[in-house]
Amino acid sequence: MAYEKEQEVKTDHDAAWSDTAKRLMIALDYPDVASARLLMEKLEGIPCYMKVGMQLFYAAGPEFVRELKERGYSVFLDVKMHDIPNTVKGGAGSITRLGADMFNVHAGGGKAMMAAAREGAAAAVSANPELNMPVIIAVTQLTSTSQEVMNGEIGIPGNVGDTVVRYAKLAAEAGLDGVVASPQESAAIASACGPEFRTVTPGIRPAGSSMDDQTRVLTPGQAIRQGSHYLVIGRPITAASDPRQAALTIIEEMIQA
Repeated sequence: MAYEKEQEVKTDHDAAWSDTAKRLMIALDYPDVASARLLMEKLEGIPCYMKVGMQLFYAAGPEFVRELKERGYSVFLDVKMHDIPNTVKGGAGSITRLGADMFNVHAGGGKAMMAAAREGAAAAVSANPELNMPVIIAVTQLTSTSQEVMNGEIGIPGNVGDTVVRYAKLAAEAGLDGVVASPQESAAIASACGPEFRTVTPGIRPAGSSMDDQTRVLTPGQAIRQGSHYLVIGRPITAASDPRQAALTIIEEMIQA
């Protein structure tokens, strides 16, 4: 009986570990595929999301996204589309046909543009039922944007938190699934848009690590407690002396939160 209980506890922990690992998004911010593959070898067996941003996507193209899918990873294609609605609609269709599990647009493009992204993805799925509908999220304010920059340079009045929530509500009205925001705003977004509206949060820095170019940050545990659904983490893992151990430590902190 004691052995069975022990096995139950182990199984529960394994399930919790796997579910939590899938909420960790590794930012593959590399200039070439070879560097990204080197990191992937070190993280082999960790079922995390892989985030492909503009630097790597522009260098490696769609084939690398297909490679990640063939390796069994979920892929967040972080290309931050911001254009006229028709152009974004076409881009969303192409991304959906590529097989990305998640992609984003800029909320600053307005409700019609965000709705067009959903229309483009839905049209691609309708034309090919074998495709999955991707999660579509909107960027609210970059985590590098400070109050001073938003007010004085971008020209948006008020405080950052209020702007983020306003954009999140607009994204929800447009039919999107969630937003990219600082972890500091996750609780306010959940309050305004509901707990199922997803928050994808960069600006995660383990205690004691460098803030780099981020200004609105929390630790992994704090972000989970604030209600973040996914944590996007780059340099604290990719620049670590032991990236695998760094990722495992972060996952455990997320579980304990």
